[in-house]
Amino acid sequence: MTTQGSARTPLYDAHVAAGARLTHFAGYSMPLHYGSQLAEHRLVRVGAGMFDVSHMAVTDLAGDGARDFLARVMSNDPHKARPGRAVYTMLLNESGGVVDDVIVYGRDNGYRVVSNAATREKVRAWFDRHAASFQVALRERRDLALLAVQGPQALEIFAATQGVDVAALAPFTSLEHAGSLYARTGYTGEDGLEVILPGEQAVQLWDRLRASGVSPAGLAARDTLRVEAGLMLYGQDMDDATTPLESALGWTVAWDPPSRAFLGREALARQRAAKAARVLKGIVLTAKRIMRPGCVVQTGAGEGEITSGIFSPTLGFSIGFARIPRNAAGDCRVVIRGNPLPGRIVKLPFVRRGKQVFE
Repeated sequence: MTTQGSARTPLYDAHVAAGARLTHFAGYSMPLHYGSQLAEHRLVRVGAGMFDVSHMAVTDLAGDGARDFLARVMSNDPHKARPGRAVYTMLLNESGGVVDDVIVYGRDNGYRVVSNAATREKVRAWFDRHAASFQVALRERRDLALLAVQGPQALEIFAATQGVDVAALAPFTSLEHAGSLYARTGYTGEDGLEVILPGEQAVQLWDRLRASGVSPAGLAARDTLRVEAGLMLYGQDMDDATTPLESALGWTVAWDPPSRAFLGREALARQRAAKAARVLKGIVLTAKRIMRPGCVVQTGAGEGEITSGIFSPTLGFSIGFARIPRNAAGDCRVVIRGNPLPGRIVKLPFVRRGKQVFE
């Protein structure tokens, strides 16, 4: 695939040297895989792998009005983002649709927000528009790089390599040391951490981790890992026209205190009272085919469609998410190239710590 005209992360040359197959993604030239998507997926499930996610957007918030600003724009509780803690949240529009899904990190001197690469310009404009009413300063940090180190051996190897006690971090907590932020978060369903560091230090860290046995992994493995873990992707599983209640993300909405007038609250409250007509659920395909986004799903309660669909390397068959009628359950059919094939509606996630968890 051509990557001409794409932006490059600080690790671009390292990817080329490692034999990466590059692809154009969200304006960046990014590694799709380094030879075998399946091998990279499995290494993250049993050992440790690392992903360059420096294409994602990082915005620092400071000022006396920063918390009030977050209370207005995020669906989750901003008080959860205390210094050293992280919170996953939606940014909503006035109709309750998802502008983006982000992680907010609490810091001693403010907050750090990591948002998706594909929504960079939209989120920046959206932040600027709503920040005008608050005493908050926004600073986009294009000088930083992001690495995700994931897998059951990730924390042990990272601590031994870097001399930072990341194993002491609880899930969704963080620490800052020597200009880097280390957070026990991730997008694979495995243990691990994400590192936000100065861009000029990224190659050195990458090389150290490779020498310590951490294997590079690309976007393809990142996608199969996140679907197995029941983690949503912006632009496929939720977007501006769908709400958290329709996307298995109702848990990211903090309704208390009732006085917090976050954007989209009134629209969400109406949908909550009426109950969303369609919701996101897991689908397992029993036929030997692969589901893809857009496939029609036929259920006893009506039709829906696949939003994310993959072949699961861990399970050995196709799994995915579908937005289907709320009351749909049990057996279903997924239409692939005109053929309705047998499937089953299941509870998410599909895999946890490398093992099947649905019934």
